[in-house]
Amino acid sequence: MEDVIVEALLSNEREAQILAARELGKLATKLRQKLAERGIISRLVTMLRTQDYEATEAALCALLCLAFHSERNKIRIANSGAIPVLLEIIQRPKESLIDLAAAALLVLSSCSANKLAIAASGAIPILVGSLNSQLAEERGFQNLSVQAKLDIISTFHNLSTYPPIIPSIVSSGMVKAMLQLMYEFGKQSKIIEKAMALLEKMVSSSEIALEEVAETAPLVIHFLVEAVEEGTPLCKEHAAATLLVMCQSCRDRYRGMILREGAMPGLLQLSVDGTSKAREKAKALLQLLRDFSECRTREERSKNRLLEHVMQQIDKGDTTGTGLRLVEEMIARLRT
Repeated sequence: MEDVIVEALLSNEREAQILAARELGKLATKLRQKLAERGIISRLVTMLRTQDYEATEAALCALLCLAFHSERNKIRIANSGAIPVLLEIIQRPKESLIDLAAAALLVLSSCSANKLAIAASGAIPILVGSLNSQLAEERGFQNLSVQAKLDIISTFHNLSTYPPIIPSIVSSGMVKAMLQLMYEFGKQSKIIEKAMALLEKMVSSSEIALEEVAETAPLVIHFLVEAVEEGTPLCKEHAAATLLVMCQSCRDRYRGMILREGAMPGLLQLSVDGTSKAREKAKALLQLLRDFSECRTREERSKNRLLEHVMQQIDKGDTTGTGLRLVEEMIARLRT
């Protein structure tokens, strides 16, 4: 069977190549690894370059099978010239091929040795553009499926573990692409959860990302505050962490913007019932948002005293009984 598959893939017979590529996916992992040693990867990449739908689909599936659980094969696939071909497929109008190509690029990006090669290939602006439906339409790209967008965002997560790549991601318009995704999808969606996590990672590790966020600060803050109120537990966690990084970078600049968006009730609630990381970030942000200046009106003084008392209870870890009642009272008063 091994020899038959290798011979078929190395032949110039279209039907034989397609059948062999499909059969390869059915083999046990060890057997697939043996076949990879016999030069079939470059032939599969050649099949990707055709405009033949069946051949491309079969080759993509075979390459995905070879790449899973094999760092060596991920490097071989990248070195065989697959990355630019995958990017070209992502810009074709065939959705099923796009999904497979996005999945393949995600798998290749999980290998440390491939990260710079992917960045150097021109992948970043193409992938950023494909995430933004409006920009994709302007460039003639296919509007991607949710799964393809999830895989592309996960690819950026993988690439961003190598810090020198982050400025390229940011300068290609990733922050605006994230905003577009927030417009398109609800706060409870998996794609926004991943997008929020990527935004947190970028602003936490790159001054350039912080500067980019600053250019659209009111809009970004609006979405982040909404996410703290309405998102999934992880979405709330990433949103609070991003707001905290922004406020820590320049309290005078961002404090007023965050308060004007009505962040306090959501942050107080998050400090009580969020994930452990969310509670920690919410408490730290609440400390930065507190107004230490003299309050002008009786209502302001009353709210400030109550907030100080609530924060003391939260700091003590008292979020049940009296502590919880105070938090709920504070939230109600802030929302009036």
